[in-house]
Amino acid sequence: MDRGQHELQFLGFCGTFKQSFKIVLQWRKIFSQITLALILPLSFIFLAHFEISQLLFFKIITNEDDLSYTDINSRDHAKLRRAISSEWTFFWLFKAAYFTFLLVFSLLSTSAVVYTIACIFTAKPISFVKVMRIVPKVWKRLAVTFLWSFAIVLVYNVLAIGVLVLCIVLLGISPAGIAIGILFLIAYLAGFVYIGIVWHLASVISVLEESYGIKAMKKSRDLIKGKLGLAVAYFLLIGFCFVVIELIFEHFVVIGIVGGLAVRIVVGIVCFLLLFKVILFGLVIQTIIYFICKSYHHENIDKSSLSEHLEVYLGDYVPLKSKDVQLGEVNNSV
Repeated sequence: MDRGQHELQFLGFCGTFKQSFKIVLQWRKIFSQITLALILPLSFIFLAHFEISQLLFFKIITNEDDLSYTDINSRDHAKLRRAISSEWTFFWLFKAAYFTFLLVFSLLSTSAVVYTIACIFTAKPISFVKVMRIVPKVWKRLAVTFLWSFAIVLVYNVLAIGVLVLCIVLLGISPAGIAIGILFLIAYLAGFVYIGIVWHLASVISVLEESYGIKAMKKSRDLIKGKLGLAVAYFLLIGFCFVVIELIFEHFVVIGIVGGLAVRIVVGIVCFLLLFKVILFGLVIQTIIYFICKSYHHENIDKSSLSEHLEVYLGDYVPLKSKDVQLGEVNNSV
């Protein structure tokens, strides 16, 4: 990165994007290799899931519709029931496989991009072969952090449902109840976005520091203070891009509401190309935001120490020591 550590705190929305674009452009070879190996499969899995899910689901719906018009005592009725049961089983097995592969490639992609940017930050020689040697050792820490974030989201949703049910029981469908429901929905979405931001930053921490899991989540919560607005802006922007790509793909490719096969193919390719770019820049940006937050809190990172700890990944895995990575608080006058 072409800026001093103390200058990173002054990067705004446009400056962060510009810095991310410069990094990807200057190191386009290594990022192209990471994209081909990890991000392209991730993008394909994400989009192909919608097409396959629709085919499986529509087949189930068709059979259930046929079942409703079949004599309950006939042999065809029993045959359809068995077919529907098998199709539902296959459908949920496919969903489980999809989420497993999606999670694995997401964690691998995050590991590769964060490690690469850290090497760029420390001026450490980096190659695609080295990155692929590192990734399997780093993603396990990310998996622990993800599981903690998933548990937090699960508890959060359970509590939200409980509060919502209580509001409905006490207030019912009344003007006051609707107003409180709208406020509750806004508060719920804000909390959900906040948890997502903390998790993304915790993923970077899990790679570059000793902390991972719940410790990384707590550190991320403290680190994001002061730069929450920047993080929210990028989180919503990336999320908006995902939603737009998904909606376009579903309407023009999966459902095919406009045009024929040629339109579906062209739109599918465009969505695929846009998606992997959004994923790549999203991972780069969340790593840059980590360095911005460190700079804002005057937590300097000793490049030589960080470089040595990154080298540890090439041998037997040893957890990073935050006291070795950080120099600690830097005087505000720096």
